[in-house]
Amino acid sequence: MKIICVGWNYAEHNKELGCTLKEGEEPVVFFKPDSAFLRNRRPFFLPDFSEQVEYETELVFRIGRLGKSIGARFADRYIDGVTVGIDFTARDMQADCRRKGLPWGICKGFDGSAAVGDMKPVPVSEGALENIRFRLDIDGKTVQNGFSGDMIFPVRRLVEYVSRFCTLKTGDLLFTGTPKGVGPVRIGQHLEGYLEDEKVLDFHIR
Repeated sequence: MKIICVGWNYAEHNKELGCTLKEGEEPVVFFKPDSAFLRNRRPFFLPDFSEQVEYETELVFRIGRLGKSIGARFADRYIDGVTVGIDFTARDMQADCRRKGLPWGICKGFDGSAAVGDMKPVPVSEGALENIRFRLDIDGKTVQNGFSGDMIFPVRRLVEYVSRFCTLKTGDLLFTGTPKGVGPVRIGQHLEGYLEDEKVLDFHIR
């Protein structure tokens, strides 16, 4: 299983991190190892190597069949599930790596850094993939709201782009970027992710 992640895919989030991604540029893609996968309802343990781990709530799509060089118009045939996930980021380490011009994959790819909710069927109506709302609540308070229609690169384009470089396999997960509102987590917090109004993700920080 590959965990494929897209960065800087919502304009307002890019602004809050001081980043820009001009229209027409290609997606920013990185990968997490399979050891980053955190199953729903399992606790997330704060690592001892970072003092600022932040949540990034994202729509996550599951690949349902083998594919290579997939055209965007056919991409929905290769997706068989959608849910809400959290891309945990060691923000202090990432900032240090960026200052030094170093790769920051380790700041994203540590164990348990990809929390994934329960998969739901992908909507099949015309335009449905660009009309999905999701959110994250922490201790009962909404901290992030997202809408797939705000993506700079929609999911069909992401499938097309990634499959140009590497074969997509059944069970691969595609994290599609986070909207504005990211923030730190601390021990004891209760995180709940919603796809539309259905809770699909539920776990605690330990």
